[in-house]
Amino acid sequence: METRRLLTIAAIVIASTAAATRCSCSGSNGDGDGTGDVDQDGDDGGGDGTGDVPPDGPVDGTVDTETDGTSPNMLTGTIRDFDDTHPDFEDGMGSETGIVAEELGDDDLPVYAGGTGTATTHGQEAFDQWYRDVPGVNMSTPFTLELTTTDGEIWTYDNPAFFPIDGELLGNQGREHNYHFTLEIHTRFQYRGEEVFTFTGDDDLWVFVNGKLALDIGGVHGPLSGTIDFDAQADDLDISVGNTYALDFFFAERHTTQSNFRIDTTIEEWVII
Repeated sequence: METRRLLTIAAIVIASTAAATRCSCSGSNGDGDGTGDVDQDGDDGGGDGTGDVPPDGPVDGTVDTETDGTSPNMLTGTIRDFDDTHPDFEDGMGSETGIVAEELGDDDLPVYAGGTGTATTHGQEAFDQWYRDVPGVNMSTPFTLELTTTDGEIWTYDNPAFFPIDGELLGNQGREHNYHFTLEIHTRFQYRGEEVFTFTGDDDLWVFVNGKLALDIGGVHGPLSGTIDFDAQADDLDISVGNTYALDFFFAERHTTQSNFRIDTTIEEWVII
């Protein structure tokens, strides 16, 4: 009887020691993830619910795109390459607004508003090929822009020689660079108040926010700049602080001999879709 009682006491001591060891690993706040694994974030002790230790988890305030679908510095879209014989490329010069309608179409693409043509475009059929895959007319590939910051407030992508598909897809057509392409990006952002989005470049650029045209720099031209002031345009865009909204971005490089592309924004967080 005495032997059985001593064995029971020993088992209790061993179990208590193991439990104490597990609890002491979660940091001074003691708010682990309930799995018994070590929480390495070191700040709030909240785990990811899986019991795994993230090998490369963010420890410097950056957002982990693998876990919550957001990123502070990556914009991913689609580039489409065109031959210079396309009617809207290498034919027509000049800056113009009004090429596209004030609201996106049901397919989240710009709606042509130029009638039978404008100074630099040649009707709806040709324009509708800009941001759609059309066999025999264009070729497409994914593309990602990486924004960088030096002060943690303004995020920038700046490329005064923006030729991302040199020697690819339909090729350079005997030129130094591949000049004839479009880029579309569909993303979402958290509107926190006081954000701005500035673009400088050539040629066309349209940005839609919440499905509404927020920036119109159309036509074939040298570098031009435009800015979205989200607070000043909030009523027109039907947006309010604290909500998440779609931002749809459409660019075209349509003419030699330069390609400038710059984004400056205070948007802190993009939602990957």
